[in-house]
Amino acid sequence: MKIRITLILLIAGTLFAGMLFAGESPRLIYSKSFPGSSPEFVEIRLDQSGNAEYRDRPDDDLPLKFKLTEAETQEVFSLTDKLDRFKRPLESQLKVAFMGAKTFKYENGAEIGEVKFNYSEDLAAQVLLDWFERMAESAAHRIDLERTAKYDKLGVDKAIRLLSYAMERKRLVGLEQFLPMLDRIANNESYMHTARARAADIAEAIRASRPL
Repeated sequence: MKIRITLILLIAGTLFAGMLFAGESPRLIYSKSFPGSSPEFVEIRLDQSGNAEYRDRPDDDLPLKFKLTEAETQEVFSLTDKLDRFKRPLESQLKVAFMGAKTFKYENGAEIGEVKFNYSEDLAAQVLLDWFERMAESAAHRIDLERTAKYDKLGVDKAIRLLSYAMERKRLVGLEQFLPMLDRIANNESYMHTARARAADIAEAIRASRPL
């Protein structure tokens, strides 16, 4: 009797675990460790719905959250498929300077792929790395804008100009994450007029770029 109950519990547990795996969304994790740089550590987690988290410390339990557009998310996951979901080496055999220890990781239930590298000659890997670098740059600009808006109102105009420059260079992704702060600045008379005007212009440009 005890053996039968044990078998039933094992089967039920296996089925439940399979249901959990089947219900999980594929997720990408990018991390970079580069002592002496600023920041020295970066981690970005992205699921297939476009939900992203940014950390600049391994023990950060309050990550910055943002969302990529459907097109941006599809592009990132398409590049992941081109790289065989990180089941093959990416490290170049060239002797190059150390540019940070990077890791790409793919998780989808029981399927896991992970690869570490310093520099890769693979074009898809280079493009995917640039996507994650732009996510990190976007997070850094948002953190700077939110910090200056709260603690340094005179510095807000500079933060907005840097944000505008990054946007012009197409270094920003998930643009809608900036709208709440831009609207707050544009509608708050305690900030400089130039900062408010620039904030309103950028917010308008972001909204105009939304797909119909």
